[in-house]
Formats: sequence, C-alpha cells, structure tokens
Amino acid sequence: MDMKKAYQLLGIGIVAGLVLSLFFKWIEQATGHKVYTLLLNVDYIPVFRNYTYSEPVEVLFHLIVSIVLVFVLQFVIEKRNIKQIIGFCTLVNFLIGALIYPTTGLSMRTPPIDSVAAIVYWLIGHIVYGLVLGILLTRTRWRKTAVQREV
Repeated sequence: MDMKKAYQLLGIGIVAGLVLSLFFKWIEQATGHKVYTLLLNVDYIPVFRNYTYSEPVEVLFHLIVSIVLVFVLQFVIEKRNIKQIIGFCTLVNFLIGALIYPTTGLSMRTPPIDSVAAIVYWLIGHIVYGLVLGILLTRTRWRKTAVQREV
C-alpha cells in the first residue's frame, strides 16, 4: 500500500469516527441515553479501567479503533473483491454495534443493557458510521479508477 492510500484511509477513519462521536454526543444530549458515554467507555478493559481519561483522550481511543477498522475493512474489500462496499461496510458495522452493545453491562456509567431506546440509537449510529465509511471508501475507489482511466 502506498503512502497516499494510507493517508486517505487514515483520513476516512478520522472523519467517520468523528461523525459517529458527534452523532452519539448529540443523541446523548438530546435524549439523555448514554450512547456517547458507551462509545467512549473503556471501563471493561483491564489495563484502562485503573485510570480516568479526559473526553478528548477517550475520543482519541475511539478514533484509533476507527482507523484500524478502516484499514481492516479496506484489506477485506480488496482481498475479497467486494463490489457493494457501502452495503458491506454498513452490515459489518451494524454487526459490530450489536456485538459491542452488551459491554454496557460492564459499567455503571453506560446505558442499562435492557434500554431499548439506547440499543436503537446505538445501532442507528453504527449504521450511519458504516454508511459514511462505505461512501468514503467507494469515493476513494472511484477516484483511483478514474485516474487509471485517464492515464
């Protein structure tokens, strides 16, 4: 992978991660459902639970995960020659959201595990995140194809 592609993926991870963060922060402020708190929560990770982090540091942790995920998804998309990138990213991130939601039961700061509203907001947020990732990854692929056609 060339550096230009790596920087594009880095940027996509940051943009999509910030979209998800801002979406959940807005939902939490508007409804009181602690989905933003859940997104940033690291209480259940043994090494991290011993420390208190500021909000910007917790957002940075989230962005690192987002960036890693973008690189993994891009690798899978290229390896499997996936054509429906938006659908693939949306489905994968919906599933990730569904798998991660139960961690809410591991912290007193996050929504109750049986909060239907929080689950719905959480899954909608991950769908939005998947759509943003899919759209940005598709645009990156189109640009690459358009440049190759011009040459």
